[in-house]
Parts: sequence; structure tokens; C-alpha cells
Amino acid sequence: MTSSTKSLLSFLNRTSRPNDVFTVEDFTDEHLMLRQTVRKFVERDAFPVLRLIEQKQFEETKKLMLKAGELGLIAADISEEDGGLGLGKVSAAIIAEEMAKSRSFNITFSGQTGIGALPIALFGTKEQKARYLPKLLTGEQIAAYALTEPSAGTDALGIKTSAVLSPCGKYYILNGEKQWITNSGFADIFIVYAKVDRKHFTAFIVEADREGLSTGPEENKMGLDGSSTRSLILDQVHVPAENVIGEIGRGHIIAFNVLNFGRHKIALSSLGTAKRAMELAIDYGKTRQQFNKPLTSFNLIREKIADMAVQTLAVESVVYRTAGELEEAFSEPYDSIAKLVARFAVHCSINKVLATEAVWKIVDEALQIHGGYGYMREYEIEQLYRDVRINRIFEGTNEINRILIAGHIVKEYEPAIEEENNLNGSFGEEMQKITMARNIFKELIESARSNKSDMNEEQELAAAIADMVIGLYAMDSLLARAQKAEADQRIKIAAKIYVHETLQHFIRLSLYLKNYIGIGQQTIQKAQQVVANSHDDYVGLKRQLAEIVIP
Repeated sequence: MTSSTKSLLSFLNRTSRPNDVFTVEDFTDEHLMLRQTVRKFVERDAFPVLRLIEQKQFEETKKLMLKAGELGLIAADISEEDGGLGLGKVSAAIIAEEMAKSRSFNITFSGQTGIGALPIALFGTKEQKARYLPKLLTGEQIAAYALTEPSAGTDALGIKTSAVLSPCGKYYILNGEKQWITNSGFADIFIVYAKVDRKHFTAFIVEADREGLSTGPEENKMGLDGSSTRSLILDQVHVPAENVIGEIGRGHIIAFNVLNFGRHKIALSSLGTAKRAMELAIDYGKTRQQFNKPLTSFNLIREKIADMAVQTLAVESVVYRTAGELEEAFSEPYDSIAKLVARFAVHCSINKVLATEAVWKIVDEALQIHGGYGYMREYEIEQLYRDVRINRIFEGTNEINRILIAGHIVKEYEPAIEEENNLNGSFGEEMQKITMARNIFKELIESARSNKSDMNEEQELAAAIADMVIGLYAMDSLLARAQKAEADQRIKIAAKIYVHETLQHFIRLSLYLKNYIGIGQQTIQKAQQVVANSHDDYVGLKRQLAEIVIP
């Protein structure tokens, strides 16, 4: 394991110093101005036409893409050398979070800025970048990413689409069918993955007007009604040989690294949607009267809102920590973009799983607060409920992401847990609880290495390992943020609640696996004792948090 990888995984062994973790409180004036720009775009330009877009009036989508291009929002994450603005990964994260509130339009936008443009921007030749990026970055042209097939979803390398070099050597002839391709109804460019000679997984740029390329009808989806999702049919499509991205047989490098960014972006989108759902729940709860009182005056409703706040703050802490780490990594010289991005594969999967599962819970509870009205189509929360369900499936299911996390950690983790010295400070109990969580994790990993090392087969164990890695990263990130912004009672209370409840989750996982994997009873009992000895009143803390977040 390289020193840089060790540093990125240091949260497994020690509590991070507050100043080593990037947080929302570190936003510059430029970041704040950018956030306001995106918010204005969503509120003034997107909101008025969202219902039209959700009726599949895609001309409105195209107009919004042009407007986003004029504002520089599409080009923000692309380097200046390649014609973008080079604003950095934190700025890109802000855009991804805020744009989420535009619902289906965000799927078109994020498909363009992420998996649509990044294969060319990161792995394309100078000629490919010069030819395709300018119009993609202005929104004049739309990109789509064609990887999934009817028989190849999570198993991406199992695709059957073929590419054969023509006798003249000038073209690759593509045949096959892709499924569930976002933006396909109006895309000008497709990033298509096919196997050259049926074995070499390769990426191609395919223009939509190529003879033999067609799309199926719009899919009748559960949610995201305003995004275009169709099948892509390739029938003897001649693609110029110069449209190969990267090397023949190395398309998996492009696919998997672009998906890493996609997972991080989905986490940010989930954060934006979670905040919107919480806002809707609070606004509705304050105006809806029952028993002559607003809903937000009832303690069970306030508890739900407090739980939403805790989850949202944890996700926010994690995704912006990763954004800061990405920005730092990209600001330094590097030899290989693929190797650089691969270093963050675990973090992107952590973010994706944590955020998509948090937003599902938050939207569900926000709908519950709406009562029967939440079940009605005219209420925005009903649309969000249907929209967010796909997030746990997009960019690799959460199940495969858990297996990826566990497989990497079992291989790379080097236990060297540092004892906490600051147990008498404001977060002394939380430090102790995180140390206990690390001890449980260490014992689980050691048992896994001794007895059950194949994470592809030991999937229940892999899921537990992944949940602990996710929990440790989130606890460490939120606690570091709370120490940095100690005057913010909202974050301080959330950190105390989150650490306490996450350690309890670790204990439950340990008890579940105890007799299967051989976790020592003594370690579990110590953790249970730490939980039992907590001095904080968690009911009271949640009431305090609700008082803060309900204006």
C-alpha cells in the first residue's frame, strides 16, 4: 500500500485532526458565490419548467442545458487546458449538490458533466477533446453513456456488443444493444463500450447520426419522469478508428474510473435532494395544523426532523471531505489519471452507499410527515420519493459497492490503532466510542483474513465490513467538523448522536457475526459498556437539535 493510500485510509486507525479535513465551513467567498449562482439557476430557470420536463417536453431540457452552459456550470469541472473553467473538485461538488433540486433535469445535467464528458476530458486524445468538448461544455450538444446491456448490468465486463475492424482499417463496425441509456432520446454523442474481436473491452465515441444507430421508445419508469431513458441499437454502425478512447482492451480503466466520479456525484445529488426533502417536511409541518397545533410541535415529528438533520450533516461532512481530498490530489503533479482516480475508489463507494441510503430514509420520513397529502402527485415530495429510489441502483448497486469496499479494505488495511489522549474534552465520550468501533472493526478484519478471505463469496461478511468502514469514515468526518466548528451547536449535537448510534450499529453487526466469524465476546462487551456508560440524554439532544433546525 502506497503512503498516499495509507493516508486516505488513516481514519480506520486514528481520529483525524480538524484542520486536516475539508468541511463546508471552509468554503471561500468564490464557493459561496457559485452556490448562489446555481441556486438562482434552479429557482428562476429550472423550477418553472420542471413539470413540463416531467411531461417529456425535452425542448425545455435543451434550453436549460444551453443556459447552464452560458453560466459555465457544465465546464466547471473540466480543466482550462481542455477548454473548461478548472474551478476544482469542491466547486464541482457544490454544483452537483445544488443542481439536485432540479429533479429530472439534474439527471440530464449530471449525465453530461460526469459520465458523458469525462471519458473524453480525462482519457481522450487532443484531437478528440478539440472536436467534441467545446459543444458539450456549452450545452449545444448532449452526451450519453452506453455501458449497460440487457444481460450485463452490475457485471459490466460481461457486455456482448461487438466491434470488428473493417477490412480497410478505417472503421470499427459495432453491433449490439444497450439498455436504459440516460439522455439517449436527444443525445448527439454516445460513449459506447464494446468488445473488439469479442474479447477486448474498449470505449468508443459514437455520433448519433451514424447510419445504423437508433434508439427505442422512452422507458416507462417509476420516477425521474423528465429524463430520457431508451435502449440504444447498434446495427453495423461504422465508427472511425480515431474515435477509440484510450487503448484497445483498456476500456475498463475508463469505465470504472469514470464510474468512481459518478458515484461521488450521486452522493452529492443525494445530499441536495435530502436537504430539499427536509425543507419540504419542515415547511409543511409548520403550516399543517392537527389538534389545534402545527405538526412540528409534536415530539415524534420533531424526532424525525432531528434524525433527518443528523443524517444530512453526516453525509455533508463525508462528501465535502472527499471533495477536498480530490481537489488536493488533482492540484499536485501525477503520472496517471487512472491511478490517481483509483486511489479514491473506496471513498467514492463509501459516499455513494451512505448518501443514497440516507436520502431514501429522509425522503420516506418527509413523505410520512406530509401524511395522506404526501401520497398525492401534486406534492413535490411524492415525486422525490419515486425519483430517489434509483440512486441505490445507479452507478453500481449498493450491494456491489459494499463488496468492492470490503474487498479493498481486507487487502489493504494495516491495523495500527492509536489510543485517544483527549478523552476529557468536549468530545471525550465520542473519542472513546470511535476507538471502540475501531477495535471491533480490527477484530472483524483479522477474523476475516484468518477464516473467510474471499469477499465475493462471503457477502454477508463483506457487507458488515463495508458498513463499518462507512461508519468509521462518517463518524471521523463529522467529529472533525464538529471540533472545527464547535460553536455550531447543530453540528456538535449531530456528532454526539451519530457516533452513539453508529457504535450501537457496530455492536449489532458484531453480535450477528459473532458465532460465524469468531469475534471475541470481550470486545463486544467493552463496547456495550461504553454505550451503557454514556452521560448524554439522547432524547433531549434530539429535541435540542429539532429546536435549532425548525425555524
